[in-house]
Amino acid sequence: MREVADAVILAGGRGTRMLPGSMYTPKEIMPLIDTPIINHLIWEACKAGVKRIHIVVSPHKKETLAKKLTESVDWISEARPDLPRISLEPVPEKVELSFHEQTIPGGVGDAISLVTKFIKGPFLVLLGDNLLIKNHVGANKSGPKFASSSCKKLVDYFYKNGIPCTGILEVPDEEVEKYGIVELENGLIKGIIEKPKIIDSPSNFILCGRYLLPENTGELLKLYSSSEYGELQSIALFEHLIRNEGFGAVNMNEFELYDSGDPINWLKSQIDHALRRDDLKEEILDWIGKRTSEIKQ
Repeated sequence: MREVADAVILAGGRGTRMLPGSMYTPKEIMPLIDTPIINHLIWEACKAGVKRIHIVVSPHKKETLAKKLTESVDWISEARPDLPRISLEPVPEKVELSFHEQTIPGGVGDAISLVTKFIKGPFLVLLGDNLLIKNHVGANKSGPKFASSSCKKLVDYFYKNGIPCTGILEVPDEEVEKYGIVELENGLIKGIIEKPKIIDSPSNFILCGRYLLPENTGELLKLYSSSEYGELQSIALFEHLIRNEGFGAVNMNEFELYDSGDPINWLKSQIDHALRRDDLKEEILDWIGKRTSEIKQ
């Protein structure tokens, strides 16, 4: 069985729902309190054992992301000696980092197709505006050791079962209509239904932005061209996997899903994370209590 040595982080979206903020700060490097999203994603991939990380970016993001992830941080390290070096330089020395431009927004499938020719073997895909967090810690506990193990769960599943897989997460009834919902059978995904009514929904499980795809993904995507399928190209790919080798479902309910794709969800993510951090929760709870009392008066 081929090793899972590559991870693809998709950061090519335009961030239109986060405008005007995303004009100045790409949503992938917006901080979850004090740690940029991209840091969390890199460490999550590294925890899963990858040796190479490919970041798909739009042209206007490339310079910003490349600079932030590769520039010297000596002066910052001197100013904040209390922070571990990896909190400032998130890419471990033994991990290769590369950038791939997605010049025209074409969706998840199109972004993946830009990278597959550089990858030999199965690989991970992480959506750049989704975090799956279990360890709610600050920047003083940075790096793969403290990172989310969601990608590692996918890799473990693949090594055990030998088929591609994706993370799934359960949502309450009132949120079903916001997502693509999966139909499940014996631990496998049997179908994907886009934003169904709760009465028509086969489950409450959603795709949560983590995938482990097979080595021949590049060839499969050619069967479902972006010109024909558009943003649904990735769904066509998943349905192909479902019909053929199988597409495993890996439960991620132990993690909190944080989404930087729109302002209200990102604000909720910040507050939720703060309330779960031992170093912040008491002060935040006290402030929220006082503030809500003032607003009600």
